[in-house]
Amino acid sequence: MAALLKCLQFGIPLDPLPSHSGRDERVAHAPNRVHHLAPNEFDLAVKNALRYFPPKHHALLEKEFRSELTNYGHIYMYRFLPQFEIKAYPIDCYPAKCSEAASIMLMIMNNLDKEVAQFPQELVTYGGNGQVFSNWAQFWLTMQHLSALTREQTLVMNSGHPLGRYPSLSSSSRMIISNGNMVPNYSSREHYDRYFALGVTMYGQMTAGSFCYIGPQGIVHGTTITILNAARKYLNTDNLAGKVFVSSGLGGMSGAQPKAAVICGCVSVIAEVSLAALTKRKNQGWLMEIIDDLNVLIERIKVAKQNQEVVSIGFHGNIVHLWERLALEHKNSKELLVELGSDQTSCHCPFTGGYYPADLSYENANALLKSDPDKFKRLCQASLVRQVNAINYLAENGLNFWDYGNAFLLEAHRAGANLSPHKTAFGLTFRYPSYVQHIMGDIFSLGFGPFRWVCTSANEKDLQTTDQIALNVMQKLCEREGIDEEVKKNYIDNIKWIRNAHDHRLVVGSQARILYSNHEGRVKLAVAFNEAVRKGELKGPVVISRDHHDVSGADSPFRETSNVYDGSAFTADMAITTAIGNATRGATWVAIHNGGGVGFGEAVNCGFGMLLDGSNEAQEKAANILFWDVTNGISRRSWSGNANAIKTITEIQKNNGNISVNVPSESLFSPDT
Repeated sequence: MAALLKCLQFGIPLDPLPSHSGRDERVAHAPNRVHHLAPNEFDLAVKNALRYFPPKHHALLEKEFRSELTNYGHIYMYRFLPQFEIKAYPIDCYPAKCSEAASIMLMIMNNLDKEVAQFPQELVTYGGNGQVFSNWAQFWLTMQHLSALTREQTLVMNSGHPLGRYPSLSSSSRMIISNGNMVPNYSSREHYDRYFALGVTMYGQMTAGSFCYIGPQGIVHGTTITILNAARKYLNTDNLAGKVFVSSGLGGMSGAQPKAAVICGCVSVIAEVSLAALTKRKNQGWLMEIIDDLNVLIERIKVAKQNQEVVSIGFHGNIVHLWERLALEHKNSKELLVELGSDQTSCHCPFTGGYYPADLSYENANALLKSDPDKFKRLCQASLVRQVNAINYLAENGLNFWDYGNAFLLEAHRAGANLSPHKTAFGLTFRYPSYVQHIMGDIFSLGFGPFRWVCTSANEKDLQTTDQIALNVMQKLCEREGIDEEVKKNYIDNIKWIRNAHDHRLVVGSQARILYSNHEGRVKLAVAFNEAVRKGELKGPVVISRDHHDVSGADSPFRETSNVYDGSAFTADMAITTAIGNATRGATWVAIHNGGGVGFGEAVNCGFGMLLDGSNEAQEKAANILFWDVTNGISRRSWSGNANAIKTITEIQKNNGNISVNVPSESLFSPDT
């Protein structure tokens, strides 16, 4: 395998140019991008792409790039698609001068694995437009730089483009990443479409552009916790037998929904317009059944409810039709067939393929998007209104619905849907909450969030060993005398998760795991993993990271900071200072992004990766980084008046004399302020 990857050290293949075989139609492809470039801007986009290549190739490549920009709305450089299988190979297979660089190469390759990535040939990992790179030239150049990177250098990445390697300290970060960050007045979706087409910015989503995505497993755990806590909050039960959860989207991260629902023990019905996406999830074992007839589906739901089945059903059709049919069924029979509902379509980019209008087939909708994007947008907005109308009716009759942080409520409101918008001192609220507001926000404020690790040996036994290490750590933390009951409840949820993680077949791509933990648990896990590497109990190093959607990772008024009520929900200081703090503490790589799951201009988020190689230096760095990475967010949430955060940061200061945080005199803020 090392010989297979040797080509990564040579950069863009130029002599000779690889043959141009075009796109592989056996894999899913991104919808055509909309850019509205003027003729001179079109020329500029082509010039921007050509600068990656010597002049002798310009005549040939210019024709190809113009064709791609015309036909697909972006220059991906399909000629330069790698001819080897892209996946997370064992870390010692990569041609690198230092293990830190090799670990980053592994994570990049995992993000582009066709089993992991939503649209692998367009370099999209998830979310419809979450790019790893903007084009394939950037992939080759980045790999070349990483192959040559030493422990006295840092590679700088600007929206997918590797700017270069610069001298730094051995204790410094080996890579720093900025994706999509704009001068504030130009941070809009319209500007983004133009600048992405020009090749000068990129939407890195959260963990796509920071190379930390671990497949849909990452959101399986978060969705599992969300559904469990939704049942506790709305249905006053831990038992979901016979309860129905309805949502939509099975493409990227949304593909985790049926698996999470099965783990929770309920009936799930997830609508998806793409048969390819449905088939992919079923083949992976994440979806149990596919039904394309609404009459058959309704009868199937009734049987599953009555028999209290644990089953995941994919509806091949539009979510609007499903909600409308569920509403009609209640009107006719007064039978409520759904207790819990949400939505995970990519509403951060609803009019470029993230959301599909009702009454059109998937193929016809894509054709319309290409031929008449304005009409496509109008039909999407009309469908959003219809979807909300059906949800409103069901909510008045017992449905509990929440926004899953995908900008669904925001875009439906902009489309004119009846969502009872209410202006408050801290922002705009709707009749349905964000899941952060009602469910996950208080968990974040306790310091719990999506900690992750990847076994770079690519050995399944290593993952099983780390699972057992994690189980031991969680059990010991849970058994401590005087532990807070809310904290204990979260430990217990995670003990159940990690105990059954292997049996749930969660791995897609790299040998990775996610576990919600607070700062104390994360530090202890990192120390234990590093010690296992040092002792040879693991066959390779471990990369630790987290979702950007975390305690300190993102500022977003309609998601991560939607439960901040002091008026600061629209500020972005937390994510920026978190990223700076992780860089100063020597994380292996650090990323800061514009966008995330709610859309360009709607959030600022950050992430990091850290290689645990068994050394004392790695252990010291990890402990420092993980403590800071969590407590910065707890401190900010505490200052905004969150009672859980005040309680948590006060306890942390009692136990650590090296931290001093300003805490408000009392909790003065609430949604009713």
